[in-house]
Amino acid sequence: MYELQPLPYSYDALEPWIDAKTMETHYTKHHKTYCDKFNEAVTKYPDLLEKKPEELLSDLASIPEDVYGAVKNHGGGFVNHNLFWKCMGKNKGGLPTDSVLNAIVRDFGSFEVFKENFSKSALQQFGSGWAWLVKDESKVLKIMNLPNQESPLSSGLIPVLCLDVWEHAYYLKYQNRRAEYIENWWNVVNWGAVEELYNMHT
Repeated sequence: MYELQPLPYSYDALEPWIDAKTMETHYTKHHKTYCDKFNEAVTKYPDLLEKKPEELLSDLASIPEDVYGAVKNHGGGFVNHNLFWKCMGKNKGGLPTDSVLNAIVRDFGSFEVFKENFSKSALQQFGSGWAWLVKDESKVLKIMNLPNQESPLSSGLIPVLCLDVWEHAYYLKYQNRRAEYIENWWNVVNWGAVEELYNMHT
């Protein structure tokens, strides 16, 4: 069975940018539900449990038809949230360093341009979904949006940074002010974790 990983910080660690009640609800309700329903689907085919969730999302064509939707949606929600929690932290924010900063400058011109484009992409995502910074097989960084709980892994891309723009990620504090949520989120980005994700598949 796939297990819900403990949050790497307390519910209130990201205050005042992301409030404790949102973090608790997001993690214990939404993320847990994705985990539970993902497990419910894959236990029908024990051989699926022999693979990492990321492997399943990277090869959706091999998933049995009757659990395909559940693996794509709930498995995606499970993996996406694991990444989301990792990409944030207490007393973080600021600027990336080392290879991530070099790659951002190489592929976007400057960190400021990257930040503006990523924020705009997140703001323009229609309905529920995610904004992503991904690395392709040529190690080029790209910004993309995906609806619902779809994963870049399913398109052969490596996720490096992600922002959840489902309303449940921000509505308790920000209501309909998605732009404010996005702007404040930069204050909690854990660039050390992003660096680790970027270098994981070099």
